[in-house]
Amino acid sequence: MNHKVFVVPHDFTPVADVALNHAIATAKTVNARIYLLHVVSKTKEIEDADIKLKKVIANHNTEVEIIPTSRVGSIFEDIGDFAAEHHAELIFMGTHGVKGWQQLTGSRALKVISHSDVPFVVVQGKEIGESGYDSIVVPLDLNKETKQKLGYVANIATYFKSHVHVVIPDETDDIFRSQIKVNIKFAQKFFSERGINYDISFLAPKNFEKEVLKHAEAVNADLITIMNLNKANIFSSLVSNPEEYLITNEANIPILILNPVQTISSFSLG
Repeated sequence: MNHKVFVVPHDFTPVADVALNHAIATAKTVNARIYLLHVVSKTKEIEDADIKLKKVIANHNTEVEIIPTSRVGSIFEDIGDFAAEHHAELIFMGTHGVKGWQQLTGSRALKVISHSDVPFVVVQGKEIGESGYDSIVVPLDLNKETKQKLGYVANIATYFKSHVHVVIPDETDDIFRSQIKVNIKFAQKFFSERGINYDISFLAPKNFEKEVLKHAEAVNADLITIMNLNKANIFSSLVSNPEEYLITNEANIPILILNPVQTISSFSLG
């Protein structure tokens, strides 16, 4: 049987363990194996890293197959490269403050994400619930890449029986409203055909990323799904990088983030 593959970069910090727990919970549902990856700068550090990785695995009593792997390189390139080499479906990664793996804060985490075609689930301190991702918030934009995002959302929602909350900026511009209606119809058809429960809400367009987070808290979201589009997105200039704002959100809600690509592997639960 061909296993799906998840990758978890691990820097031996508590937030990395949280990311591993998210990966394990998801792997159980889709029969995936996990590569636990640590990147070092020198070959002589490999042996010590291998020992630490085995201890991490031993501390997680699970039937999910977890394969420890140490690699010489740079976290900004080798995490994405490793995931691509092993045909990974998802990368589960923790992001944190001044302590940890080369200070992997929001901006540095986004740099790692931008190097990879494999989607990331970025977590902070919030553990995954017993029933998984029950509530998923999906900001809907005008970009064609939205289809890629909805595909991943639909597959996750299908297994976890999640409720999807589509959120849209309530713009008054006629051209914008006409374009957004097309995407709303697409989303409605997409989720309805797959039997996924969903609702649609319009949020204030000003500081939209902040409104998305407020809505996510209100619906007890377990996951927010966004595209890494940088300036080419619907978010306002509340912060210099709205993607960074969301992946390090104060509510600690995990973020599923995808880079826009021409083609993307299908995360199939079948």
